[in-house]
Amino acid sequence: MPFPNSAVLTTMKTLTRREFARTSLLGAGLLAAPNVIPARLLGANAPSNKVRVGQIGCGRIARDHDMPNVFHSELADYVAVCDLDSRRAADGKARVEGFYQEKGLPAPKVSVYGDYREMLTRPDIDAIVISTPDHWHAEPALAAVLAGKDVYLQKPMTMTHAEGIILRQALAKTGRIFQLGSQQRCNNQQFRKASEFVRSGRVGRLKRVEIGLPVDPTAPDDPTQPVPANLDYDRWLGCTPLQPYTEQRVHPQKGYDRPGWLRNDAYCLGMITGWGAHHYDILHWALDCELSGPSRIEGRADFPKNKIWNVHGAYHIELDYPGGVRVAVSDKFPNGLKFIGDDGWIFVSRGSVAVKDPAVPRGRLRPLDASKEALIDPKGVKVELPQCPEHHLNWLQSVKSRQAPLVPAPVAHRGNAACIVSWIAMKLGRPLTWDPKAEKFVNDAEANAMLIRPEREPYGATRLAKKSGLA
Repeated sequence: MPFPNSAVLTTMKTLTRREFARTSLLGAGLLAAPNVIPARLLGANAPSNKVRVGQIGCGRIARDHDMPNVFHSELADYVAVCDLDSRRAADGKARVEGFYQEKGLPAPKVSVYGDYREMLTRPDIDAIVISTPDHWHAEPALAAVLAGKDVYLQKPMTMTHAEGIILRQALAKTGRIFQLGSQQRCNNQQFRKASEFVRSGRVGRLKRVEIGLPVDPTAPDDPTQPVPANLDYDRWLGCTPLQPYTEQRVHPQKGYDRPGWLRNDAYCLGMITGWGAHHYDILHWALDCELSGPSRIEGRADFPKNKIWNVHGAYHIELDYPGGVRVAVSDKFPNGLKFIGDDGWIFVSRGSVAVKDPAVPRGRLRPLDASKEALIDPKGVKVELPQCPEHHLNWLQSVKSRQAPLVPAPVAHRGNAACIVSWIAMKLGRPLTWDPKAEKFVNDAEANAMLIRPEREPYGATRLAKKSGLA
């Protein structure tokens, strides 16, 4: 199987023969382990050689995407689930057991936890899948890495840029395997093909990229409600400020519809990191700048007055990338990426359904389309990028091989950073200069202050990093 370029592999080089002193995870916040693969994972593909996985977060994305794909890889067994909502944790256990029943296989014992830290103390768990709200990405991912676990983390990598640096450094130090859930690289092959065409020079000199993303609607604030008995609400808030409970702020108590936290900027920055995490990742892949980023950003957006559903509405962002490429991001463009050069354009979007675009004669853009068919002819491609049929499979193969997966931490962090600096530009509404090498805004204390957020005690990745000696 091919893997990312040599620069990424050098950054993610596995640190074998290195051991860290074990201390109590619950007491000191750190349980280090040598970066070695358990002996039972080696050899034939027998049940005893499967990766033993724990699931943190049992909501919609876990049930419908992460858990099924991990199970159907046939490389892993789920042995534990964790959720702050005891009802969802119980549903998660039932969901795992249902996978085995459907296949007529005996299910392993699935333990249920309300506190992820208890799960991480188990030495028999090899890897962790994290499918939590965005504000709960960094801390459990860092704790899992420090506990010697490999990690699959839903996008975006972190809520703040500072958290991303902490997690990236911890992964480089420990050598654990990390994959971000940016599945467009694997699960939608047209994104790989479009990136290959662009990097092969099909559109000539690339001048402009247009990225279309959706928006989230707002709604009036719901009144305060009693906290459900099945929800550990203080822990759900985590490092964010104390706020009164309402289901509108958290997730549905019945069913698994789209949760409200996706529309509150204490827990999610909105579609700029929601869908943006996917499309910016492909942008960096196609531009061959996975370890860099923009140099100048200017943005504007409508932010609602509501306190709960307050993420951005309509927006437009312009970013300058290496090679004189101007990138425009807007809710007014068709959902996808259009790469525009001297010799024409190539468009790519998710799925298999054409995207409406009145700007083209036929009124629709195919999932992989171009101004001329020759631009997307697979013959004669000069640049071939890594291929894998499924993103979770790619991660689990990497867990076994100890080689970097398609979206390791350095790549994931840079894609997320571009989303975050775009959000900051939208918030400030003025041009910003970004130094991708120093990873700071140039001569702009106000913008730099937005790269980190205060953390409510006793939660937060920054606090855990300091306790474990990483910061």
